[in-house]
Amino acid sequence: MTAEATRARFPFGLTLAALLALALLCGLGVWQAQRMQWKNGLIDQAEAAADLPPAHLASVMALHDPAFRKVAVDCPGLATAPYVELQTIHDGQPGVRLISACRPTDFPAVFLIDRGFVAETISARPPVAASTASFPVVAEVRETPLPGPMALPVDKGRFFARDMAGMAEALGVADPDPNTLFALTSSNPEWQALQPSAPPAAFSNNHLGYALTWFGLALALVGFYIVLLRRRLTS
Repeated sequence: MTAEATRARFPFGLTLAALLALALLCGLGVWQAQRMQWKNGLIDQAEAAADLPPAHLASVMALHDPAFRKVAVDCPGLATAPYVELQTIHDGQPGVRLISACRPTDFPAVFLIDRGFVAETISARPPVAASTASFPVVAEVRETPLPGPMALPVDKGRFFARDMAGMAEALGVADPDPNTLFALTSSNPEWQALQPSAPPAAFSNNHLGYALTWFGLALALVGFYIVLLRRRLTS
């Protein structure tokens, strides 16, 4: 076969398409590998923070990333503060989490504080009354993700997603801190139905598998292209 015939048979369009697809697959593989490194760092951060004792709120919030750190904070009147309810499931049991506003005595910001879980079978609620009495609690700082596009709307005052803006408006709070405080000690210790806790820091880390999948598809594409090219040039 002459050089001119070879050039005439060479699939330039197919080659360009294969190169673009290969670049895309490799790019996705690299991106997943980077995501794996980021997720590993987040897991290490959460595990390291869990071993640290509670610190003053101001010192923790001065950190570059305060997520998962435990803080000692005074939320005046928290035991009888107004609250909104967030529908959730805790340890396989349906119920609500009570969300109130916390105005710390030693920090110039307002936080939304998750006071804990109440099972759906419990109809009672803590009292609501105006109070400025000091109320120290230990809490965990968590970054608050935006609610997803499929989140259900508020129904009869009950939220179905952690909508910071909506909850703040319902509680009469303007510009709350973007982090949520999760109480680890009870705002109402006399009421055992309230279970203070932070949701488990569960991180799914499947990025290695995703990266291997994309790189595997890239290798399969190269093999498929070579087979097609050999058939095209030898036919």
